[in-house]
Amino acid sequence: MAFQSSTKSTPKGPLDGVVVIDLSSVVVGPVCSLTLADHGAEVIKIESPDGDLMRQLGGGGRNPGMTGKFMNFNRNKKSICIDLKNPQGQAILIRLLKKADVFVTNMRPGALQKLGLDWPSLQAHNPQLIYCQMLAFGRGGTYFNRPAYDTVIQSSAGFAATFEKSGGEPRFVPMVVTDHITGLVSAQAIGFALYRRTQVGLGELLEIPMFETAAAFVMREHMGNMTFEPPIGPIGDARVLDKNNRPVKTADGYISISPNTDAQAFAFFEAIGRPELKEDPRFCSVATRTKNSEDYYQLRSSSLSGKTSAQWIDIFEQSDIPCMRYNSLEDLLKDPHLQEVGFLQEIEHPSEGKIQQIGLTNQFSGGMRQDFLPAPQLGENTIELMQQFGFSMTEIEAAISQQAVKKNVQKGDEK
Repeated sequence: MAFQSSTKSTPKGPLDGVVVIDLSSVVVGPVCSLTLADHGAEVIKIESPDGDLMRQLGGGGRNPGMTGKFMNFNRNKKSICIDLKNPQGQAILIRLLKKADVFVTNMRPGALQKLGLDWPSLQAHNPQLIYCQMLAFGRGGTYFNRPAYDTVIQSSAGFAATFEKSGGEPRFVPMVVTDHITGLVSAQAIGFALYRRTQVGLGELLEIPMFETAAAFVMREHMGNMTFEPPIGPIGDARVLDKNNRPVKTADGYISISPNTDAQAFAFFEAIGRPELKEDPRFCSVATRTKNSEDYYQLRSSSLSGKTSAQWIDIFEQSDIPCMRYNSLEDLLKDPHLQEVGFLQEIEHPSEGKIQQIGLTNQFSGGMRQDFLPAPQLGENTIELMQQFGFSMTEIEAAISQQAVKKNVQKGDEK
């Protein structure tokens, strides 16, 4: 598909008409604003003269400042380059915020207050503003106002500890998983707040802390026996933490298999030629298999080497046992199901040429956004957006000359 211009006949997403000012960078904030943008919101990305750090991280690109990772997190957004160290730049951003519906930021509270971008200040300018602030650590605690990135949160919130429990040493999930979680939770919270605004007519402050959000994910999964007072056993779901809870080796690769119900487990025993295990006291019920999860996982990990992955998947599918092929990262690019649902779409980016874009992964029967925008170059939409928010060309030219804002210079337009 090619990028399409918005028209009256183009289907819109559920957030059509919502204006979002996005003062965030790297991953956590851009995940939130990407979710809003993909669902129809107009997202205005505020960038410093140096641009979002992600323009330089995550691998190379064809042109400076346009890495593949940046492009995957910042489609459907417009970029305005504002120098917030310049008082005029601060005034320009506040002027934008007076007309916005949502403000998204992952800047630290102290820095925002110095810029006059704290919640009380902006609420005075725009009482209907939904102000979503992603924090590293929640207000009121010992760690409040400390800086953090995903690995710091993975380590402190228990993600790395789950690897120590299951594999002997702490490790990080090799993706910025807590950034993704917090960004998605933030987008969800904004949706809730937008709904409440329709009821009460006012905006509100949302504080979404990475540490507490990530710790809640871990503890809901693994608090288990420690839920009770006094505790009735050790912490952690032993079944999930078992060292053999991983893809299973076959004759030619790996598959994943999860026979959890009695019907699935008994069909699995039949499939591997061990029907007598249905009567084994360790495996005869969900409760006993859970209690003996180490033995059950060991059985699964040692039983599939005699056939290929395709053979096992065919056998298990016939018995309605949940199973799936193992995909490498490269395999995902050519997975038949993902191809059939249009997961990847080849498009022509205005400055970066032919690229693959990830399609929308969920659907709304009322219509989804169709007018996808390319990930913007730094300051690409500065003039357009200032005009949209009521700035005259005289004001715009003055802001540019005083270096309060910066416009993207296209090839052939350097003068």
